[in-house]
Amino acid sequence: MPTIDDPTRVFEQERARLIRLAYRMLGSLGEAEDVVQDAWLRWRYVDHAEVASAGAFLSRTVTRLCLDVMKSARVRRETYFGTWLPEPVALVPDEAPGDDLTLTLMLALERLSPLERAAFLLHDVFAVPLAEIAVTLQREPPAVRQLAARARKHVQSARPRFPIEREEGARIAKAFFEASTTGDVAALRSMLADAVVVHSDGGGKVLAFPRPIVGIDRVTRMFEGVVRKLWIQHARKLQDLWIDGLPGYLSMEPGGMLQTVALDIQGGQIVGIYFTRNPDKLQRMAISFGGAVETPTPH
Repeated sequence: MPTIDDPTRVFEQERARLIRLAYRMLGSLGEAEDVVQDAWLRWRYVDHAEVASAGAFLSRTVTRLCLDVMKSARVRRETYFGTWLPEPVALVPDEAPGDDLTLTLMLALERLSPLERAAFLLHDVFAVPLAEIAVTLQREPPAVRQLAARARKHVQSARPRFPIEREEGARIAKAFFEASTTGDVAALRSMLADAVVVHSDGGGKVLAFPRPIVGIDRVTRMFEGVVRKLWIQHARKLQDLWIDGLPGYLSMEPGGMLQTVALDIQGGQIVGIYFTRNPDKLQRMAISFGGAVETPTPH
């Protein structure tokens, strides 16, 4: 059995992967970082001479910690005000994505049981061997294979057959920002699919739509309404981004309120628009880009 000469160095080599795993499990970067920190504390005091594979041991530890967190997280989701979206994790356009999971797929994962979600992520995304997943989930390999297959079937429709090219995504995101902030309804309609859906997460702390808005007519009327209220005309784009695998941007309203906008684009048309406005989910954005996140009285 190999020995682990420097446990701290080994853990730091695994940290980024573990945070990605925990974030994909939980949908919250803050909770993911807490879980990985907890795994670090356990790693410090384990007998490293008994660990055959540091990566496998740490993945197993993080997954089990996430399963514990998910029990309380599901209760919080049930009482969450309005639409819940994952905490946005963004890359600037030139950065390479860590995996092919998009925001739409992460939302589809919310429909799975915790064990299905773990089996799917470990097997299909992080390429963990089936036997190792069985040990992690304390299930027999055939049961784990069934969990992963069932999960794969449930999320199949959320995986785009033809992922959008970065250049095209950036072009459409730029055009969308300009049309939505100037009230150019004709330009906006030309970009939207007939069955487009708008999701808006304010967490009950800022103005947001509590339910999805469905259909091109309702969505364009919604944008016409917010343009008439003038505030959107003064929105300022801070950064073009790829948000959980979707093209979009970070913008700031008058007064310093931040929001991220992510666009699900299929066949050259926007089929989904995701506004994240909950200030609790945008603290990292505020730090990264120098914005001040306000917390107004709930509307």
